Parts: sequence; C-alpha cells; structure tokens
Amino acid sequence: MKLPFLRNHLRLFAIGILLIALTDQALAQTGLPLPRFVSLKASEVNLRTGPGVRYPIQWKLVYRHMPVEIIAEFENWRKIREWQGDIGWVHKSMLSGQRWVIIRKRDQTLRRNAKSDAPAIARIEKKVIGKLKKCDARWCKIDFSGFSGWMRHKQIWGVYPRETVK
Repeated sequence: MKLPFLRNHLRLFAIGILLIALTDQALAQTGLPLPRFVSLKASEVNLRTGPGVRYPIQWKLVYRHMPVEIIAEFENWRKIREWQGDIGWVHKSMLSGQRWVIIRKRDQTLRRNAKSDAPAIARIEKKVIGKLKKCDARWCKIDFSGFSGWMRHKQIWGVYPRETVK
C-alpha cells in the first residue's frame, strides 16, 4: 500500500539531487567544468582564506607549474585544492590552463611505453613536477625536465582516475 507513496518521494528526492548538482555546475562562471585541474603560473602564489585581497593569506604556494584543482569560482577568484589537500582562494591571473602533474608519494618509475613491464627510463622523486603530454584511461605521457615517458594515473596527482587528455 505504501509503495506508490514511497516511489513518489524517491522520485522527488532524485529530482532534488539532480537540481542541486546542476545548480553547483552552473556556479562555474567561466562555463568550464568543476572541479578541474590547472597549474600555477608564478613561483609564488598567495593562498587566501576567502575570495579577495582583504582575506588573510594562509599559505604561500612556491612551486611554479604546480598542479591545483579548481573546486569553486567567485568573480575573479578561484577556490583551489593543492596536492597535499590544503584549500584556499587565489586570483585567476595566477593560474594557467596548462596541465602539469606532481609526484605525490615516494619515488616513481617513468617507463618507456605505457606498459607495466616496459623498460624504466628514470626514477622520479616525490614533489617533482612534470608537464602532462597526454593520457589514456590508465597511463599518462609526462615530460620531467627532459625525461619523457609513461606513468599510471595512480602514480601522479593532477589527473582524475580514467581521465583522457589529448
């Protein structure tokens, strides 16, 4: 007896969730998807507690080309998450659409081909930043200061699982 009543409530709940998701997506004033990865343009960028210069600086990010994830937008300000999980606001002029990645955990092996048994080219240390060239669903081609090769998505920070980049 209660089944039709329950179905209607579940439908309304699902519609509500969909509208919230669409509203969150619409908040991206640039029309670009949220979240998305970008990189820092400068070698020193202020990470602020809010979207404006009147908000205090909580961190100074000091790695040029460091990948960051934009998670919200407000006028000329972008709320970002950096590779260690800290969140704050930066001015959009400090960001670039170029894709870079960073080695987040221990040293990682850079391979000649997109295969687990491919010959190693180099061992790349934690915190090293590389330019992202392309990705398929599992592997990314990256240039680390002249060493160009392949790593799996899970070895780096700056791409989403199964993301393809051309």
